[in-house]
Amino acid sequence: MAADGVDVAIGARGPRALDQTASAIHERTGRAVLAVPVDVTQPEGAAAFVECALKEFGRIDILVNNAGGPPFGAFGRFDDAAWQSAFELNLLSTIRMTRLVLPHLPRDGSGRVINIVSVSVRSLLPGSILSTAIRSGVIGMAKLLAEEVGPHGITVNNVAPGMILTDRVRETVLKDKLAGGMAEEDALAELAAHIPLRRIGRPEEFASVVAFLASDGASYITGATIPVDGGMSRGIH
Repeated sequence: MAADGVDVAIGARGPRALDQTASAIHERTGRAVLAVPVDVTQPEGAAAFVECALKEFGRIDILVNNAGGPPFGAFGRFDDAAWQSAFELNLLSTIRMTRLVLPHLPRDGSGRVINIVSVSVRSLLPGSILSTAIRSGVIGMAKLLAEEVGPHGITVNNVAPGMILTDRVRETVLKDKLAGGMAEEDALAELAAHIPLRRIGRPEEFASVVAFLASDGASYITGATIPVDGGMSRGIH
C-alpha cells in the first residue's frame, strides 16, 4: 500500500523487527511510516496505537487487522486458557481495533476494513481447531458489519491466505520437516503437493490482494472473504 502512495502506521510486539520493517518500507517507497510497538490483545495499547496514527497523519482511511495465529494441535490439547488466548488474539483484537477506527473512517466511499483470516475458514485444515473456530467469528462479524456500514460507503472484507512462505510457516510446518532431515526444496515440494498450483505462495502475492481491496478499484466489493491459496480450498460456494 505504501508503494501505491499510502502513508502507513504499523504495529507489532517486537520493536526491533518493527523498526527494521518501517525503515525498509520508507526506503523502498519514500512514504511516511509510523512504527508503534503494540500488543493488540491489550485494550490500552490498541487505543494508544490508534491515537498515535491519528496524531501523526490526522486521519485514518484504511484498517488492516492482522494479528498472526494461534497454535496448531488436536482439540483435546487445548484448555480454557488456550481458547481464551485465541479469542483475544484473533477475534476480540479485530473487534477492538475496528471499533476504535470505525468512527474515523471517511464516509466518501474510501473507508476500508480488511481482516486477515486463514484458508481454514473455507477448507478443512488439520490441527487448526483454534484458528478455524475463532476466525469463523471474524467472518460472521465482518459480514454483518459490512451491511451496517455499507450506507456510509465503508467496505469490510476478509482475506484468507493459504500456504504463504512467511516466517510463521518457516517456524512451524517447514521447521518440522527440516528437523526431520528433509532438504528445504523437498519440504516445500511436499507442502505444495496438495495445492493445484503446486507451489507455496509468495508474501507479495498475498499482499497485492490486500492492497487491491484497499484501493478505489475494490469500491464495490464488501462482505467478501477472498482466498489467496493457489486453489487449496476446494469448496464450491
